[in-house]
Amino acid sequence: MKVLVTGGSGLVGLSIQQVVEEERTGCEGEDWIFLSSKDANLTSLKETQDVFQKHQPTHVIHLAAMVGGLFKNLNRNLDFWRNNIHINDNVLQAAHEVGVVKVVSCLSTCIFPDKTTYPINETMIHNGPPHESNFGYAYAKRMLDVQNRLYFQQHGHCYTAVIPTNVFGPHDNFSIEEGHVLPGLIHKTYIAKKERKPLVVWGSGTPKRQFIYSLDLARLFLWVLREYPEVEPIILSVGEEDEVSIKEAAEAVVEALDFEGKVVYDTHKSDGQLKKTACNAKLRNYRPDFYFTPFKQALKETCDWFVTNYDTARK
Repeated sequence: MKVLVTGGSGLVGLSIQQVVEEERTGCEGEDWIFLSSKDANLTSLKETQDVFQKHQPTHVIHLAAMVGGLFKNLNRNLDFWRNNIHINDNVLQAAHEVGVVKVVSCLSTCIFPDKTTYPINETMIHNGPPHESNFGYAYAKRMLDVQNRLYFQQHGHCYTAVIPTNVFGPHDNFSIEEGHVLPGLIHKTYIAKKERKPLVVWGSGTPKRQFIYSLDLARLFLWVLREYPEVEPIILSVGEEDEVSIKEAAEAVVEALDFEGKVVYDTHKSDGQLKKTACNAKLRNYRPDFYFTPFKQALKETCDWFVTNYDTARK
């Protein structure tokens, strides 16, 4: 079993690498290769084919993507569409050409319809348009699900996808302008504390999200790769009862970083999608005893990592 991980230097890729190293006894007979953007430009079909021909993987975890937070998506929807369509098509085609047995790709809950009933589940991906703030990224990711089904239909390949909720953890992109909400909040709080200024949270704080710790997600990725038998995608998430508002998340960051200043909500900034509550019943049916790291514990570990690695962290 030779596993090639695209996007191996990102948040989830590094978390998978850490879990693989920690659980070596469960990885006997597995050879792991973690690719970064330095190894190949996956928007190029030739470079993608070359790197797959070089490594000849039997299994692939496909994480590589153009990603960003709400405001980066608002400004660059076309770029998100074009780059991710190219990356995904190239990776699946190159995998097919070298005879990869299984591909596990990474989607996102933002692919679900904006106007829908809650909680959302795996059957509802294509039931309507996604939120307009990131429809380029969302539609590109939806097409991965379409392609997985077509590769199975035409070639019998077991290409599938996972749908994590909001991922966070060490090695995240803590950019304030272009990162996701939680790492951006961590960075902003760190600076506000250092400069003795108020913490300004973008938006009203009312949207709700389910956050999953990157190390928990990494462990679930390994289970999907090794054991999950379906082409149909699966949501990887904490339960509905663990959903928190952005205000609650900001308060948890303030607590974790011992910030004692004033917190201000800038309601002139967009809130984005108000909720996208996901149902993890399918996951619980397969893995009823899986333990998720409590949110505040995982957040504290992430904040501590960021403070310790501030000079080298992505930001």
